[in-house]
Amino acid sequence: MKKPRSRTALSAVAALAVAGLAAGCSQGSATNTGGGDQGDGQVTVRFMNFSSNDGHEADLQAIVSAFEKENSGVKIAVETVPYADYAAKLQTAVAGGTEADVFELEYASFVSYAKAGVLADITGIDTSAYAENLIKAYQSGGKQYALPESFSNVVLFYNKDLFDAAGLAYPAKDWTWADETAAAEALTDKAAGVWGDYQPISYNEFYKTVAQSSGHFLNDAGDATAFNDQAGLAAAKWLTGKSGTTMPTDADGANTPDFDTTLFTSGKLAMWHTGIWMFSTVAEKAPDMNWDIVVEPGNTVKASAMFSNAVGVSAKSQVQDAAKKWLAFYTASQTTIDTRLAKSWELPPVADTSKLDAYLQITPPANRQAVLDSLDAVALAPVVEKQQELQDVIDDELAAVSAGRATAEEALANMQAKVDPLLK
Repeated sequence: MKKPRSRTALSAVAALAVAGLAAGCSQGSATNTGGGDQGDGQVTVRFMNFSSNDGHEADLQAIVSAFEKENSGVKIAVETVPYADYAAKLQTAVAGGTEADVFELEYASFVSYAKAGVLADITGIDTSAYAENLIKAYQSGGKQYALPESFSNVVLFYNKDLFDAAGLAYPAKDWTWADETAAAEALTDKAAGVWGDYQPISYNEFYKTVAQSSGHFLNDAGDATAFNDQAGLAAAKWLTGKSGTTMPTDADGANTPDFDTTLFTSGKLAMWHTGIWMFSTVAEKAPDMNWDIVVEPGNTVKASAMFSNAVGVSAKSQVQDAAKKWLAFYTASQTTIDTRLAKSWELPPVADTSKLDAYLQITPPANRQAVLDSLDAVALAPVVEKQQELQDVIDDELAAVSAGRATAEEALANMQAKVDPLLK
């Protein structure tokens, strides 16, 4: 599975597009000029995507061919766009009313497009094939506007050899932060350059650890922050308190490219919070290392970060019935599942996890079941129009705490003061 590319960049560009999208839709001036009935009984569905770019084009075509074989009257016209260009191209197409009948979205972009009226309401489509948390992620206002097509998440990697050498029990599914801290302290040997733990001090970790402390990043209305409380304080202290004690500091090289990967694969890091897209990298770089994974420990509750892509139907599509057939086939057919698993092309979002048996049998890691167990309690990223500005604020304030320039309490107050205006 490839490491997800910069989700921030696409999300930020998508957010900038919202105002224009909403204006265009309310004026009703645009006309979808995409696929349609050619008058010969043949229907063409245009499909724009980014996730097959750079290595999975043939895999997508195999899925398309299988669909067309089962649906003889429907043709799928694929347009694959590089990730870096996708958001701008989709924005331009929507503004001009020329968007594809079906197009791909990241979770962070989904809400903006749904609220702008760009996506067709597909409520009523059979969603029984999808994992519940993932299908709910693509609902807005009680309606279904897209279907999940893939997911990845974050787990706790650990070096079994280091635990064995220290005589410690391996991390378990029911571990809490206290268990992780105790193990990290016992495993850290600064003189030997061995660290007990590594977790990025960042926005993506902060909103998740707030949830792991039974807190909320935003209020229910989404128009104000809710993290300046005991849960937010626990999260800020948890992330920043590791730096220099059980986790390397920036001066040690933390936050530089591949620093954490190198540290773990060289046997110098006992526990590592990172994504399942790193399985193949670790296996390749450290083929002899004895390692495994487990669901991330929580503070008062469990909450795992999840990244997901989805596909939706244009509200202006003239071939919505055929588009919905493609939507369902592309996201959850056996052909798609088999193709994704065989080609390591992100995981299909299926409810019947027995369909992922082939994936679960691949080692290392032995405990791939933790990937699915992490879906039991998911922390979805807050999504706002000024996403990049929000993330920059959180990153900067956490960095100030980590560097000793501010207390966690001061940083939380600063975050609230700076983020609340971004939500208006």
